[in-house]
Amino acid sequence: MDFDYSPKTRDLQARLTAFMEAHVYPAEPAYHAEITANTQVGRRWTPLNLIEDLKQKARSEDLWNLFLPVDSAAVSGYAGAGLTNQEYAPLAEIMGRVPWASEVFNCSAPDTGNMETIARYGSPEHRSRWLEPLLEGRIRSAFAMTEPDVASSDATNIATRIEQDGDHYVINGRKWWISGAGDPRCAVYITMGKTNPEAPRHSQQSMILVPAGTPGLTVLRPLNVMGYDDAPHGHMEIVFDQVRVPASHLLLGEGRGFEIAQGRLGPGRIHHCMRLIGLAERALELMCRRATTRTAFGKTLATQTVTQERIAEARCKIDMARLLTLKAAWMMDTGGNKFARNEIAMIKVVAPGMACEVIDWAMQLHGGGGMCDDFPLAYGYASARTLRFADGPDEVHRNAIAKMELGKYADRPTPVEVPITRGC
Repeated sequence: MDFDYSPKTRDLQARLTAFMEAHVYPAEPAYHAEITANTQVGRRWTPLNLIEDLKQKARSEDLWNLFLPVDSAAVSGYAGAGLTNQEYAPLAEIMGRVPWASEVFNCSAPDTGNMETIARYGSPEHRSRWLEPLLEGRIRSAFAMTEPDVASSDATNIATRIEQDGDHYVINGRKWWISGAGDPRCAVYITMGKTNPEAPRHSQQSMILVPAGTPGLTVLRPLNVMGYDDAPHGHMEIVFDQVRVPASHLLLGEGRGFEIAQGRLGPGRIHHCMRLIGLAERALELMCRRATTRTAFGKTLATQTVTQERIAEARCKIDMARLLTLKAAWMMDTGGNKFARNEIAMIKVVAPGMACEVIDWAMQLHGGGGMCDDFPLAYGYASARTLRFADGPDEVHRNAIAKMELGKYADRPTPVEVPITRGC
């Protein structure tokens, strides 16, 4: 395994870092100010002019669609960055230092996963209608999977029905935590539901493309994430009531929803984890700066033993999480998502837990300031804590890891224990 960054990645790292320092970090106060101003005039869910302006700058500097992997770039016919998972991972880390920055480079969830899904499994018509404008940043999208009435940690529980009626499918169900559904630019929902409840357990589900504005599709409300509603992106509760879409909008075929999900979620988890590592790195940076400039009980916080221990632990945990994530990315590139499934599950457990712990330490060091939005820590913690659920809760991934580990010993005989004797 070689985790050294390629010359192409090093060049993009340098250019991306320079862009963040010149345009993104200085814009953080203006970002929140624009949302506040929009809210005051009743336009909270309006796309931000600041983001659109930064998008144009990023695109002019060729820092656009960096997430797009080699295979998806080839299928889409779009001249994207064409990076491997391992090459893209450190770039996601840089963008992750500011939670909203990924959109500036057209690299934000759920659009990245949706673009890869449409590129891999969509028809030429689907690519023309939705993939092309997504790649150009003209529209946004949503992924409708989680439901309020079932334990969605077990995706076989998904109860939304997708039933064929002639040359259409009719969709009925309720979804929630549908990220991006609050954005007025959201043009398509990739929706998962049951086409055949009598089929084998993992062949009941299918995915279908639902255009925004289809009659019967209603966005009910935004859901708060520990007090944050993430406007104008949002995490919505939505209802499908007799929603009719052409049968040609079904992806890949009936009963292949889980197959699509595995292809979609592997890269998405890498992206989430590397963004979390960037968020944790920034929290550590803020912690160190705070520690060296604040005095308590006659000495700086940096000289307090507990502070030094936490800084050291944070550095160890961040670097360990990064190396494990890079290993998962390398394995995905060399053997595919199935080959890397254990490592993907491990990083999905390790990275959010690590980020929560490091950000919590940084919040503690900032005192009352760490609890409010004068610093990006409270929002960062809410984001990191959410990702212990998104793309599967910790418990599901731990179970998968344990099963694979136990499987190594299923066919091995138990070694005979030889008694240990002591000489006189």
